[in-house]
Amino acid sequence: MKPGLPRFNYFLGQVQPILTTAGKQKNPALWLYRNDARTPLFMLEGLAKIYAELHNKKLFTKVKEHFKLLEDALGGIEFYDSMAKDFVTNKKIPALVITYLQAQSREKIQSLNEILAENNWLSYEDNRIVKIQKKLGKADWKSEEQEAGLMKDFYGEAVYNIVEFVQGKNFQFTNMESEVHELRRKVRWLSIYPQAVRGAIQLKETIPRPRHLAKYCLKEITTSPFNKMADANGWNYLLFLEKNYFYALSWMIAELGILKDSGLRIVALQEALEQTSSATNENALKEAYRMLGHKQPKMLELLDTAGDICKIYFKEQNLEHLVIEISPTKK
Repeated sequence: MKPGLPRFNYFLGQVQPILTTAGKQKNPALWLYRNDARTPLFMLEGLAKIYAELHNKKLFTKVKEHFKLLEDALGGIEFYDSMAKDFVTNKKIPALVITYLQAQSREKIQSLNEILAENNWLSYEDNRIVKIQKKLGKADWKSEEQEAGLMKDFYGEAVYNIVEFVQGKNFQFTNMESEVHELRRKVRWLSIYPQAVRGAIQLKETIPRPRHLAKYCLKEITTSPFNKMADANGWNYLLFLEKNYFYALSWMIAELGILKDSGLRIVALQEALEQTSSATNENALKEAYRMLGHKQPKMLELLDTAGDICKIYFKEQNLEHLVIEISPTKK
């Protein structure tokens, strides 16, 4: 059995109807944004990232770039749109700032519309999805057993790269976007890959839970639908991740997300103030803090907090204990 192509086809089958419907709209990009096109694109990007390391690197790297271009564009729309909606109820923030953020969101929407047209995503025949499917049909797909071993190596390498990234910062962050947000992106992929491979990665509790993990295994984490693996029926080889360490990973993603969101509120407001007034970078930052109020943590505080939780988490070597084993389902 060669499971790679069916995995891609499953999510391509989700994306194609969304794109077909979007192509009938006056504003396809806006329709995609409002109808969660980003989720299956994440899955496809995740699959392409995996397979670019497993085999046919050039082919899958190109496929990944196509999906990443759309996903990044949707992320840009979401950033400015969500900030505009967040700030609109704050009476301290001038209407001009909201208008700027809304205009940036519209600009990102227009940019995505151009990408959709230039890359032929919306055509009825021979569109980008069809072209990708043709390329995937030529891939040198591996057997399920081969893939399981390669996927274990891939996961281990991904963990190593994350640990190296954090240690290189010495748990001292100076930039929210390029460091904290980037770290969250890296660790988040570790939770997306199991969803992308549709059941071939499962969770397994191998030992009594170490005491230090209790602080991560909160009810909202252990009961989260994002931490439920797809049905494993039909797979002959499974890659197992340690359940409690996976919950710890989920906790880290959530905590970094909270800090990232708070920090990017400052970034967005500072940018908008600079672009809509004569304020310098420093004055715009001071004004942003004033408008956001005393409940808004300062950027340095957010960065220090991120460093503190990472120092504890990574010194416990939680990621290093994540991957357990490959096991055949039939013995």
